[in-house]
Amino acid sequence: MTQVSDAEFVIIGGGAIGCGVAYSLARGGVTDILLAERAADVAQVTTAQGAGLCGQPRPTLERTLLAMHSVATFRELQRDPKVQPEWHETGSLRIALSEKRVAELRQLKSVADQAKLEAELIDNAAARKLWPAMEFADVKAVLWCPSDGYMRPYAVASSYAYQCRKLGVRIATSTAVEEILSRNGRVSGVKTSQGAASCRYVINAAGANAYHIAKLVGLELPIVPVRHEYFVSVPVEGMVPELPCFRVPELTLYGRPCEGGLLLGGWEAQSLQTDPREYGLNAEPPPVEPDWTVLNSFEEEFSRLLPQTRGVKKTRVGRGWPTFTPDGRFIIGESRRVPGFVMAGGCNAHGISGSAGIGRLVYESIFDPKPSVYVKSLSPDRFTEIPWNWKDARREAAHVYETYYGV
Repeated sequence: MTQVSDAEFVIIGGGAIGCGVAYSLARGGVTDILLAERAADVAQVTTAQGAGLCGQPRPTLERTLLAMHSVATFRELQRDPKVQPEWHETGSLRIALSEKRVAELRQLKSVADQAKLEAELIDNAAARKLWPAMEFADVKAVLWCPSDGYMRPYAVASSYAYQCRKLGVRIATSTAVEEILSRNGRVSGVKTSQGAASCRYVINAAGANAYHIAKLVGLELPIVPVRHEYFVSVPVEGMVPELPCFRVPELTLYGRPCEGGLLLGGWEAQSLQTDPREYGLNAEPPPVEPDWTVLNSFEEEFSRLLPQTRGVKKTRVGRGWPTFTPDGRFIIGESRRVPGFVMAGGCNAHGISGSAGIGRLVYESIFDPKPSVYVKSLSPDRFTEIPWNWKDARREAAHVYETYYGV
C-alpha cells in the first residue's frame, strides 16, 4: 500500500477525472504527485456507473477539441499491451427525427469541420449499412462520426493509473482526506486517514463529494448530483461489438452494444436530484434504486427504431449521481479565495469521456500564464464572487440535465 507522504500536488479522488488529471500533469512534466482515493481501488463510485460513450461532435469548437483530445489519449493508452482502456472506435450515429434536428446536425458538422474532425451527413441507406437492424424510415438525417466510440469506464481509470505509476505518480487507495491544511491563506497540506502530507496544490476531483471537499477550505460551490440511469439487456441477435454508438436527441436516448445485448440510457424530462448538503464528506449520496417506469420508457421509445428490443429482458441497471452545475459548464481551476486549491469537478456527465481533455484544461489553468478565455470561463470564482442560492442552483442544474439534448 502506498504511504501518504509530502508532494507538490495532492489529487483527491481516484475516478476517471482524478486519474486523468494525474496523467495529464505527469505527461506535462510534473514529477511529485500523490493521488488519494478513499476506496480500495480506483473508479469505484461515479466512474464505475458510467455508460462509457465518447462523442466528439459538440456545439462549440472548444468542447469539440476537448473531446478530440480525449479520443487521441484513449488511442494512446490502448497501445499499451498490458493495461488498456478497452477503447472501441466503432464510430457513432446521431439521428435526427425532425427538421429542427436536421439543422442542429448541420451546425455540428460545421463545428466539426472547423476542428478538422471527420464527420459526415449520410443518407438513410448508408446509415442502414452501419446499423442493419435499425429502422430509418422516419429518420430525417444522420451525422456519422467514424472516430467516436466507447470504452469500459473502470478500464479507463485503471489504464490511467497504470501509466501514472510508471510516470512516478503515487496512488494511495483506502485513504480518505479529512482536512485540508493552510498557512497564510494558502493550501499547505492535507490530513488523511493514513497520515498527513504537505503540498503546494490540492486538486479536488472528488465527484459527488467535490462539494464537501470544497467546503473544507470554506468554498460553497453549486455541485448538484442528478440521477442518471441506463440498462443492459440480455444478448440480442446481431448486437455485435462493432456496431456504432448512437444518439437520438428527440427521444433523449443514447446507446451502444454491450455484452452481446443493448446498453440503452436516456435523459429524463423530470429529473431527480439530491442536495449534497444532506450527506457528509464520509458518506455517499442516497442509494439509487432502479426506476423501472423510466427504464421501460426508454425501451418503449427506442423500439420505434429497433422493434426487436420491445420487451427485451434487462440484466443490469447502471445508475448513479453524476454532478451538474447551474450553467452546464465544468468547474476547473484555482480559486482566487484559496490559492493552491484547484477544482476539477461539476463535469455534467462528461467525466469519463472528457477525462483526458479535462486533465488538459486543469494543466492549462495552473501552468499557462495566459490561459484561454474558455479556461477562464470555467473558474470556480464565477460562483464564489457573485451571489447565488441553492434553490435556484438545484433547479438550474436539473434543467441542464433535462435539456441535455436541447437545441
